[in-house]
Amino acid sequence: MTRKCLAVVLAAGDSTRMKSSMSKVLHPVGGWPMIAHVVASIAGSGISDVALVLGRDAERVAAAAKIGAVEVESFLQTERLGTGHAVLMARDAIARGYDEILIAYGDVPLITAGPLKAARDALSSGADVAVIGFHTERPTGYGRLLVENGELVAIREEKDATEAERAITWCNSGLMAIDGRMALDLLERIGNSNAKGEYYLTDVVEIARSLGGKAVAVDAPESELTGCNNRAELAIVERLWQERRRHELMVSGVSMIAPETVFLSHDTVIGQDALIEPNVVFGPGVSIEGGAVIHAFSHLEGCHVSAGATVGPFARLRPGANLGEGSKVGNFCEVKKAEIGRGAKVNHLTYIGDAVVGADTNIGAGTITCNYDGVNKHETRIGAGAFIGSNSSLVAPVSIGDGALVASGSVITQDVPADALAFGRARQDMKPGRAAVIRERNLAIKAAKKAKT
Repeated sequence: MTRKCLAVVLAAGDSTRMKSSMSKVLHPVGGWPMIAHVVASIAGSGISDVALVLGRDAERVAAAAKIGAVEVESFLQTERLGTGHAVLMARDAIARGYDEILIAYGDVPLITAGPLKAARDALSSGADVAVIGFHTERPTGYGRLLVENGELVAIREEKDATEAERAITWCNSGLMAIDGRMALDLLERIGNSNAKGEYYLTDVVEIARSLGGKAVAVDAPESELTGCNNRAELAIVERLWQERRRHELMVSGVSMIAPETVFLSHDTVIGQDALIEPNVVFGPGVSIEGGAVIHAFSHLEGCHVSAGATVGPFARLRPGANLGEGSKVGNFCEVKKAEIGRGAKVNHLTYIGDAVVGADTNIGAGTITCNYDGVNKHETRIGAGAFIGSNSSLVAPVSIGDGALVASGSVITQDVPADALAFGRARQDMKPGRAAVIRERNLAIKAAKKAKT
């Protein structure tokens, strides 16, 4: 039978070092709150029940942690008396009789399901406590894992460690799993006879052993256990997350010319054989199909790019942009809430918003859809195979039929039938010799001003 596990996630810190108006665990990594990353990894390890220990911004943190398949229950911690005390805030949930209790932290967003599964597997194999540790060349400041004959005998804080113990490079991450049958008993036995008068979760190891139990340590990559306490560390976490996600995409068949300059969101989807050029930023909600090309210095958010389409360079796709197969949005163009049909071209210096552009239509340079009247947005519909001349303004609501042609420089305020030619500009007029007269007048004015100075 499947062992049932409860994850207790500690997210009640005051986040004072972050120096922010909101809880630390709400700060985004890859466009997603840290707490959401943690809960997603917990779900990936096969856990569906989460007890969230909250403090600051409790309601907002709880909302950010609700990611779908996981049942989240919140518990408020009003005093800060150590990690052992924090876990016991979820006493009612722990007491329901889970086979396993997993303890995680809301500010460790790089953790994946792998180490969590490894800790749970250790319990299945007979351990009563399984601590997740990591090897590091910089152990200063971390508690050391003391292991004898394959068992974890203690977690020694650095200030209490001997010289030999300080040389140990296997360190405590703070994450652990406890046999659910003895979890409450172990947690309630934690005392606070220390300099800070706090209840330390790490004491669980020695308490379990004193009762005849078995404790072990499982290893995880150091990068997955990187915590976040301030803005500098947040930048490090973001860099590590971006590096990992870029690698995953490239291994899956995505080409990136300069991957270190590409920035992704947690939900970015890019298909095989897509090419991403340097300095591209993906906001939330972007999907790119295989074979598409995103040229340099483009910014995409909330959009879909179909197979074989090209974007940029220097293009911006805003929410609701949907590019059909083989379509093109060129340099210095912006598209928002618009359907760009198969093979259509929006070449350069153009804004298309609240619009539908038909297949194989060509939108000339400098064209804009005038979609906003100061109060409401209106739609522009352009049929298939149409040609919109450069520097045209299409004043919505307006429709342009299949195969229609709009002359360059036109302001279109009425519907254009299929296959019609539309002019919406003043007739050109010429005044012979007038340019010379104006030029001489302007030069005289300039000379007069110069004489006064």
